[in-house]
This record gives sequence, structure tokens and C-alpha cells, in this order.
Amino acid sequence: MKKFLTILICKLLRFVGKLIGKGSSMPGQVALKLCPDILKRMELPRYIIAITGSNGKTSTVEMIAHILTRAGKSVAWNREGSNQIEGVTTMVLSNATLSGKVKSDILLIESDERYARKTFSYINVTDYVITNLYRDQLTRNGHPEFVFDAIADSVHDGTRLILNADDPLVSVFGHDRENVVWFGADELSTDTKELDSVYNDGAYCPICKAPMVYTTHHYNHIGHYRCTACGYRREDTDYTITAVDMKKGELEINGKYHISLALKSLYNIYNILAAFTVASLVGIDGEKIALEMNDYVLKNGRVINFNLGSRKGTLLTSKHENSVSYDHSLRVACACEGGCDVLIIVDAISRKYFTGDVSWLWDIDFEMLKDENIHEIVLSGTYVNDLAARFSYTDIPKDKIHLYESIDDAVGYLDSGRKEYIYAITCFSDKDKFLADVEEV
Repeated sequence: MKKFLTILICKLLRFVGKLIGKGSSMPGQVALKLCPDILKRMELPRYIIAITGSNGKTSTVEMIAHILTRAGKSVAWNREGSNQIEGVTTMVLSNATLSGKVKSDILLIESDERYARKTFSYINVTDYVITNLYRDQLTRNGHPEFVFDAIADSVHDGTRLILNADDPLVSVFGHDRENVVWFGADELSTDTKELDSVYNDGAYCPICKAPMVYTTHHYNHIGHYRCTACGYRREDTDYTITAVDMKKGELEINGKYHISLALKSLYNIYNILAAFTVASLVGIDGEKIALEMNDYVLKNGRVINFNLGSRKGTLLTSKHENSVSYDHSLRVACACEGGCDVLIIVDAISRKYFTGDVSWLWDIDFEMLKDENIHEIVLSGTYVNDLAARFSYTDIPKDKIHLYESIDDAVGYLDSGRKEYIYAITCFSDKDKFLADVEEV
């Protein structure tokens, strides 16, 4: 009876929440107060697939859900992105009968990396994807090794791990462990032999702390590595990016599956590869997966096209206080053929933690904007002077940089007769402030 009432109340609260446009976490929060172990009491489907990591969780989950649904599978997933235990509880109970049986073939869970240990103390995941571990929100995540410890507590012995072999921090989860599926990229035309990032989280072996060497860098600490002391190295991959052409926007997986890219970003191709890997393991044919991924445009609001007067542009939404996420948005802008203007907005620091810390701005590789494809750079928001201080340490000509504390004024400057394409780069909290001044397309 307790389980029945908990599920019923969660469903009712979820229904009301949808009517008012809220309620992805609150119903689960109430359910957990009524019955703290409600997730353990549920009858779950055969496949319970979880995705966690610093970046790419929401996009990867959306693509997996799209592929599986198009293949005729019924999938329950937290499409609103509420990825802590309260949101996961809302999703599971909302997709279950009143007796507690989840009605879908597959339960697909995006999990916050810090709180996965809590969610998965009640749910035994069958397949667990770990995308990457990067520097992220200093106020809550500290250092990648701190996040590693949090995720480690969520890994169960019977779970099949699906790991990014190119990330030395992620690969540790599969060290000396069976039942691991590895995904990653061969040496690519976009690689560099030397690290070109402003920091290096792959400098030392995560096992023995000796120096690491790389034969190729895809980006940041992602690449082909080996330890100079203990022998720890990148594993051979089961699912592999064998070629990529960023100019044409084409991706090749396992030497035979070709996918055209709606977003030309290395960051994006790893999300696609992770989704391809999961769908393949569930039993979907590779050609079918590639067909569904061709020119796939994310629906999660991370990438939004817009018009500003006669100008066209794209909004790239980066994760709060996450330097790698911003780096990849900058790379997309730098690859714009014909040149573009770039707008960078930092008007809010964190949605959750009251802090004015901007140290993470110094981890972003703004130096890459010293590129012939970048014409003008507009900095805006409450923290425009902090951005200006960071840019003063680059070699970008000062006459290319324009400062506007007001987002409206920054948009007004861009809507002043210029014709170049615009890339607007900001975080989740600030994107609606910008979109209010432009026309979404």
C-alpha cells in the first residue's frame, strides 16, 4: 500500500507540475520522503542504461533515446535533464504502473556525476556510460579526481562499463576489470602532437602519478597516452572514430559507418560515438544508427539558430564554469568558413552556488580566437570586466574587442549593419537573456 500511494502521489504531482510548466524534481522529492527506498521497490526493465560524466550527458542521452525510439523500442528517460535522484525518481515513477512496474523496454538515466552514488545505491545499472572527466564548477566539483571518487562509489560489480578510452581519468574505471566496452578515436587529421590547451590534466598517471606521454592529442587531455612507469595506457577500442572531416562535416565509425554532422565539433562526435556504442550493444544495426544520426539536430536547447535583423547566427550553450565546454564552442566559431563575429556573455556565474569566483575564465583557451576567421569579438554581461582582464593576456588585437555590460547593448551593436555570421557563446542561465533579443529559427 505504501508503494502504491507513493507512486500515485508522484503521478498526481507530476500531472499538476506539467500544467504549470514545473515539477520535474519536486514529485520525486516528495516520493522519497514518503518512501526513501521506493526506487529499490520498483520492477525495472531488462536494460537499465545510465550515462554520467562531466560533459555531454544530456546530448548523449537524447541521441540514444532518439535512436532506440526510432528502432521501435519504448524508452523511459529524463528528457527534462533533471539528473539527481529526485528527478530520476520522478521519471521512473511517472513511467510505471501503480503496482510499480516500469512500462518501457529500456530505462535510460542521465545522472549527475556527483550524485550518481546516491541514485545507484537503489538501482543496479546494467550498462554504465562514463563520457569524460574535466575541470568543472570549482564550487561544487573541485578537481576531476574528486569527481572520480564520487562516480566510483556508483559502480557495481555486475555492471557492464562503457568507457571513453581516450580519457585517462575515465579509463581507470576499467583498469583490471572485465566486462568493459571501450570507445574512442584513432589518430585524426585534427590532432596535435603537442598539447595546445592552457592546462594539462593528463600530465601524470592516475594510477601511479608518474609522468604520462602522448602520441597524439585530440583535445585537452583526451588522446592516446601511456604511463612512463607502470604501463597504464589507452585501451584498444571496440567502437572507433576512424576518420573525421570537420570541413565537410563527416564522421566515420569502425571504418564503414558514415554520419554527416549538424554540429562540426570534436566534442559532438564523442557524444555521437557514445550513443552509437550503446545502441549497437542494445542490438540496433549500425546502418540504421548512422541513418538516424545523419545531420541530427539536438532538441535540448544546447544549439539554437537565430536571426538578428539581416544577420544569421548560432547560440552555443556551454556548461556553467566548465572551461572545456567553452573551448569547444570557441572551436566551432573558429572553424566558420567565411568568418564570423563572436559574442561571449558572462552575466551569471552559477545557478545554484552564490559565488563571484571567475578563476575558471583563465582555464578557457580564448587565445584560439586570434584566428583569421574571427572578425570581431563582443564581450558582455555583469562580468564583462573580468572577461576583459582575461582577454588582456591574449595576443588578440584590442581593436577587435568590444565591451558592453548590457546584453541589450551588445546585441544592438551586432545589429548595426554588419553581415558576418554570429556565434553567441554563453551558459544555461544567460541564454534566455540573449534569445529575448533575437528571433529563433
